Amino acid sequence: MTFKRTIAAVAVLLGIATATATAQDFPTRPVTWVVGFAPGGISDQGARMVAKTLGEKLGQPVIVENKPGAGGIVAAEYVAAAKPDGYTLLYAANGVMAANVSLYKKLSYDPLTSFTLIHGMGSSPLVLVVPASSPFKSLEELVAFAKKNAGKLTYASVGNGTAAHLTAELMSKHAGINMVHVPYRGSAPGMTDLLAGRVDLMFDYSIVVKPQIDGGKLRALAQTGAKRMVSHADVPTFGELGYPDVQFAAWATLVGPAGMPQPVVDKLATAFNATLKDPAIVKYHEEQGVALMPDVDAPKLKPFIVSETAKFKDLIERTGATAE
Repeated sequence: MTFKRTIAAVAVLLGIATATATAQDFPTRPVTWVVGFAPGGISDQGARMVAKTLGEKLGQPVIVENKPGAGGIVAAEYVAAAKPDGYTLLYAANGVMAANVSLYKKLSYDPLTSFTLIHGMGSSPLVLVVPASSPFKSLEELVAFAKKNAGKLTYASVGNGTAAHLTAELMSKHAGINMVHVPYRGSAPGMTDLLAGRVDLMFDYSIVVKPQIDGGKLRALAQTGAKRMVSHADVPTFGELGYPDVQFAAWATLVGPAGMPQPVVDKLATAFNATLKDPAIVKYHEEQGVALMPDVDAPKLKPFIVSETAKFKDLIERTGATAE
């Protein structure tokens, strides 16, 4: 072996040793968890709840940073371009990881190659709500009005291609009605306009709407689960109301930039898994109607996303939903 080759080999070995040592020490500073929606929604609230416990498991704070826009795409692009050292992670919801592939003709990232898959997080049905001042006391009344007044009802969502958008389109398809979509940069601004009566209805998660329902400001008409959520035991499912195909559960995962060192991925996955099994985290999410995914680790996450992408493709084609 020549002197130059020897030096090169030593440099490679030193680089590997340094990377391994760095991975073993991870984390030595706070970790940033990027959420692609505005503060106040289920993504933000759920991430903040989990981040506190995750930080305790990792031994370093996990800081939630909101980067809303384009249904999560702004955040996805930011994390995909970040250094793959484990210090920048993404709260990757179903829109970013599955629906956008079919919603956009050209996507700036690839869900399976632009990210390192780490762990599944949770899934949740949505609740259809209207303001307490709304004339609609039931889903039947809302649908009857919409059929006679095409295009007059407006619904809020947290962005194109998000669960709220697709669920509303799914309901419209099966109920035979036409409503106007009003996308927002997050749940909170959409909720503000809903409460003010500037939009007629909204699909959102229990964690967001339950306080407003309990406070008498919103009325729940239906929920999209296969069965009633504990948190909304008095609210019928769409299936019970004659729409068995209006069934939907949104989900979220934990990912990072592509190319993360495996030891770092393993540490994050182990800590995240332990967090999802923490009694306080389990109780909190059960009360919010969220089913956690402690069994969906990285090896199971890829086939899960592939399967869900196919489901979203079918849903988008059937509803005619578009983000462009």
